[in-house]
Amino acid sequence: MKIIHYIPSIDRIAGGTSTYMQVLGKELGKLAEVHIITHASDNPLPIDNCKIHYVSGYNPLKGSFKIEVNKLLDVLKPDLVHVNCCWMPACSLVQKMAQKRNIKVVLTPHGMLEPWIIKRHYWTRKVPALLLFQKSAIKKADCLQATAESEKQNLLKLGYNSNIKIVKLGIDAESIAMKTSWKKSKQLLFLSRVHVKKGINYLIEAADILRDELQGYKILVAGEGDAEYVASLKQQIMDKGLQDIIQLIGGVYGEKKWELFQTSDFFVLPTHSENFGLAIAESLASGTPVITTVGTPWNDLNDSNSGAWIVIGTQPLTETLRKFLALSDEELEAMGRNGRKLIEEKYSARVMAKEMMEVYETLIPNLTNV
Repeated sequence: MKIIHYIPSIDRIAGGTSTYMQVLGKELGKLAEVHIITHASDNPLPIDNCKIHYVSGYNPLKGSFKIEVNKLLDVLKPDLVHVNCCWMPACSLVQKMAQKRNIKVVLTPHGMLEPWIIKRHYWTRKVPALLLFQKSAIKKADCLQATAESEKQNLLKLGYNSNIKIVKLGIDAESIAMKTSWKKSKQLLFLSRVHVKKGINYLIEAADILRDELQGYKILVAGEGDAEYVASLKQQIMDKGLQDIIQLIGGVYGEKKWELFQTSDFFVLPTHSENFGLAIAESLASGTPVITTVGTPWNDLNDSNSGAWIVIGTQPLTETLRKFLALSDEELEAMGRNGRKLIEEKYSARVMAKEMMEVYETLIPNLTNV
């Protein structure tokens, strides 16, 4: 089977979608011939077992993007095209070009059709996009891929397309070293894109309430984001006098990222909405317990005693942080080992690739894999 994935960016700054493509591509490329169409950037992630094709950026006043993608479709003659992300005209255009050739298309929204996201800039951005291209693309996709039952239910509520398959995301756990010590470091970690949907304001507010319990602690906020929003967070931290506790350290990558996971007591992501939350899985694979919200599909945290899955907001986060700050080294170790086991058993990249191939085969059942 020959598959083309289109994704707007595989740059490290793009966060979870880029890492998803890196992890999936490595394993999927062992099961099929995989090509990735994307756009050049400063720091693209390396992706094994795939051929990457860089094309011009989409510009409605120029035809270079369309010409280049059409040429690739004609030369490669894929059996299936898999489009990643929504709200960008280029994604819908790739889908349209593929379906004009009677090529089946899978669309993965990556959480971009979740209610919280749709409501954001609804009248100024989402409604125009829905009317111009996005609603049609969702309706005409041969299959939508959701990453959790909750995302599937939200997609069904949209009423645009009922052919939805769940393929849980996974990570390359075998390549992630688990921490060897759970002795408290008095370091807490937030690591994700710095964006309003991530709920960093709740973390700041909770730290303000818990400032006595957090004396001697550092809360590291790692990630890149819009400069204006980052500046507003820094001001909020200054206004509350929390600059000795909370530090915005910018984006971290590679070994530095893994060092932060392994040296932190626990990981906190108080987000409004995530279709998966890759950093959650990376933290668990590192043996570091996680606190996150019902805006993610990680109810497994409570079931496996590897963290806490809580209601969104300052009060639930404050109460949970207080409980976690009181945990012993031994309790943190037990939760950390449970988290690693959860990832190995339910969220491996190999399982994700296998299940994705099964979805593809339901759309083109008569093909033999290469």
